[in-house]
Amino acid sequence: MDEKTQTELEAAVYRRLVEHLRGRTDVQNIDMMNLAGFCRNCLSNWMKDAADAKGIPMSKDQSREIVYGEPFEQWKAKHQKEASKDQKAAFEKSSAAHKH
Repeated sequence: MDEKTQTELEAAVYRRLVEHLRGRTDVQNIDMMNLAGFCRNCLSNWMKDAADAKGIPMSKDQSREIVYGEPFEQWKAKHQKEASKDQKAAFEKSSAAHKH
C-alpha cells in the first residue's frame, strides 16, 4: 500500500471513530480513560499537537470542537455526568499508568 492511500485510510478511520464517539454520548470520558487510557479530550489534544507540529494555529477550544462536534462546554452541559467515587478511584489508579 502506498503512503498516500494509507494516510487516506487512516483519516477515514479517525473520522469514523470521532463520529462513533459523538453518537455515544452515554459513554463518559472517565470511563474511556479507565478502560482504554484515552478519551475525547486526548483525541482533541492530539489534534492540537499535530496542528502545532505543522505550524497550523489551533486553540484547545477549536480542537475540542472538532472532536466533540460542538463547543466543549455545550457538550459537557448536555452529556457529562458527575463521576462516581468508584470511577474517580479507578481513574486515580489507572492514571498513574497512563500519561496523556
